[in-house]
Amino acid sequence: MSEVRVDKYLWAMRIYKTRSIASDACKNGRVTMNGVQLKPSRSFHIGDMFNVRKGPITYTYRVLQLSENRLGAKLVPEYMQDCTSPQQLELLELARMAGNGSRDRGTGRPTKKDRRDIEVFMSDNYLDEIDFDDDEE
Repeated sequence: MSEVRVDKYLWAMRIYKTRSIASDACKNGRVTMNGVQLKPSRSFHIGDMFNVRKGPITYTYRVLQLSENRLGAKLVPEYMQDCTSPQQLELLELARMAGNGSRDRGTGRPTKKDRRDIEVFMSDNYLDEIDFDDDEE
């Protein structure tokens, strides 16, 4: 096998969950090689480097081997090398840290009381409403 379709390769390497999602990503310009958007039907060859934009960062990969069949996660490093720059990975870490300010998973939407408390906290006069004199007695 000397070449594999882009959408098949992205699916086989577990970059995208389904082949149709991989195809849509190509059509929407999220998969590029040398600054050129790739069509789903284009072929990858061994040694090709390509970029995949997912969320806030752009991942860079190098094709080491070709496969049309979906691989186990442990086998992926034998077929594809992750060449993503440290700056891009730092952006991912910053995005994760920024998300920590949100509510805990599974707690649902804020109640009216939560919303009011948040509004008071975010207001400029938050410290004015706290009575510091109670601590001295």
